[in-house]
Amino acid sequence: MIYLNGFCMPNQFIMDEYEWTGAYPFGILYFMELNYVKFDRITVFYGGNGSGKSTLLKLIAQKCGLEHRTVVDNTDDFINFLNMCSCSYYEDDIVSYKKPPLGSEVITSEDIMHKILELRENNSIVSDRRQKTRNEYMESRYSPNTLTSLENFEDFKRRNKSKRLSAAKFVNELGGIREREFSNGENVLIYFEEILKTGKLYLLDEPETSLSPEFQFKVAEKITEMARYGDCQFIIATHSPFILGIEGARIYNLDSRPVEVCQWEELKNIRFYYKYFMERREKFEGNFG
Repeated sequence: MIYLNGFCMPNQFIMDEYEWTGAYPFGILYFMELNYVKFDRITVFYGGNGSGKSTLLKLIAQKCGLEHRTVVDNTDDFINFLNMCSCSYYEDDIVSYKKPPLGSEVITSEDIMHKILELRENNSIVSDRRQKTRNEYMESRYSPNTLTSLENFEDFKRRNKSKRLSAAKFVNELGGIREREFSNGENVLIYFEEILKTGKLYLLDEPETSLSPEFQFKVAEKITEMARYGDCQFIIATHSPFILGIEGARIYNLDSRPVEVCQWEELKNIRFYYKYFMERREKFEGNFG
């Protein structure tokens, strides 16, 4: 499903009327000659560092009113540029959208890494608590358990529990249980399994960060699956050849001037990969059964 049809930005003539055309984001977008972005079910912004991929996502996200987990830009220049932009939504004889579906959101690489680090931090806290609980178990199990006053009633209950339970059950019950930790790639897939819901618009900012090629490919498969069978729409900023290679994706090459829609195989990075492996083709041929 396509919820967001297009995003319109000021042209160079309009930007020239603004006093600080070198200010962010004017300075980044001025020479793109990109006044209108048409979206498909999967739209990808491709370009080198500083090409404006993330800036475009931020503008689209804020104009659409999408939920952010990270801090958003609120400088006067950014807001002034944003006020010159507009969104158009899908409509036909049956369905009409005035804004993205409820629950649509922006997911950045920082959000993903924060989730992974949060899991590790929580497990570290649980590990410390379990060690303290294990020490308490050993002290309580072999100490007298008498209730001398109501003030030590809680201690009495814990000592009594330590005599009834095994060490493992005592630690699990009072110290907590660590969540299972996976590799970064596995955690990212789990994250997307949990967070991506059907019928939403998602803006993804470099979701492949820190992922191996294998897991970049699996993330691309997940995006394809949710777009094709989950009625989701994706707008993605990425360097990943596997996400860029999603069949049917509409790719904007932000390295070209003016910006143009390209095929996957036309992109500079993709052709670099192709050239690199073709020059070493003999190392691969005949070495695999």
